[in-house]
Amino acid sequence: MTTTPMRIVHCVRSPIGGIFRHIRDLATAQSEAGHDVGVICDSSTGSEFDNRLVEEIRPRLSLGLARFPMQRQLTIQDMSAALALYRHVRDLRPDVLHGHGAKGGAYARLIGTVLRLRGNKVARVYCPHGGSLHYDPNRFEGRVYHTLENLLGRLTDGIVFVSDYEAAAYESKVGLPKAKTRMVYNGLTPAEFTPVPVGADAGDFLYIGMLRDLKGPDLFIEALYNIRLKTGTAPSAHIVGEGPDEERYRKLVSSLGLEKSITFHGALPASAAFQLARTVVVPSRAEAMPYIILETVAAQRPLIATRVGGIPEVFGKYADRLIEPGHIGKLTVAMENALSEPERMAADARELRNCLAETFSVELMSDRITTLYQELKGLKPQDVSVSGANDAVAARARPQSVYARSSNR
Repeated sequence: MTTTPMRIVHCVRSPIGGIFRHIRDLATAQSEAGHDVGVICDSSTGSEFDNRLVEEIRPRLSLGLARFPMQRQLTIQDMSAALALYRHVRDLRPDVLHGHGAKGGAYARLIGTVLRLRGNKVARVYCPHGGSLHYDPNRFEGRVYHTLENLLGRLTDGIVFVSDYEAAAYESKVGLPKAKTRMVYNGLTPAEFTPVPVGADAGDFLYIGMLRDLKGPDLFIEALYNIRLKTGTAPSAHIVGEGPDEERYRKLVSSLGLEKSITFHGALPASAAFQLARTVVVPSRAEAMPYIILETVAAQRPLIATRVGGIPEVFGKYADRLIEPGHIGKLTVAMENALSEPERMAADARELRNCLAETFSVELMSDRITTLYQELKGLKPQDVSVSGANDAVAARARPQSVYARSSNR
């Protein structure tokens, strides 16, 4: 399909984890399609591993990779950061300003609005990636962030949701979107749809992800302890990842006497981490559409996961395999069953792998998002045949949500 080249700038606060994986893949695909692409992110966040991934995409970015200090919470420093960002973005003359996450989305829409007032009809696009939608709407902090999201929604031209769950959460917590919306699943590259075997000396369980309570590594550790209480022996386990609560988890492992059973590795590529253990455990308390689920399924590794965010949409008809989030007893039982039934876990992994490839692809993800940009810019009429085909493919593996049935934006 022939496309009109655009100048696209992606803005995100934290260049780590799944949110930056999404941006990296999207920016790469858009660059290869002939668009001029730039990325803006925080200069104070990221380990050596994260920064290496950030730098890897620099050669593909004709509009450059720029890093500015951005605070996670709302602070007075946001004013000076916004001014520096505005000057940088203004000089790039973007056609599309795509903000990712709560902070990146706020910067992109505010700066885009100023640019529009000054005559640059930039399209302001936002993707929450969970972000502020994880906050409880009944708590003060949640009410503040959801009110801000509602106000920023009036300065938004397009919203990309990475799951039906995220779209429904936005509608229930923020309100009915005023912008054109599109549901686009995160995607993997063809090379990732290759089974990853493990060696004879592999451990029992693997946790891979950010080390923070939202992702549930504390539950993973406590479940291993529960199994030791029952059997007298703790399963062998590996924890791969980095995050703000790492030291607390190390102390928890030590206090429970699990130092000989649990090994911390820091950050590793998923393909390398999968070789460390027979079963992957994703005990998240909240998610949007986690890449680790897609990567695990594509690699055909046995998986234990919770019923949160968009994970049931990945599992589709196998969603009854998911466990209740935050329930240490059910997580413990699921891990015990995995130890006693390795053949069933392997068979389940093969079944789940067979329904993933066509729906969760980088090519489809990039095409649907870039087509949204073009519609917002009026660069071409909506191609019903292409859009309809993509919608049909995307719908095959996901259950119909209330949002999907009620909205056809």
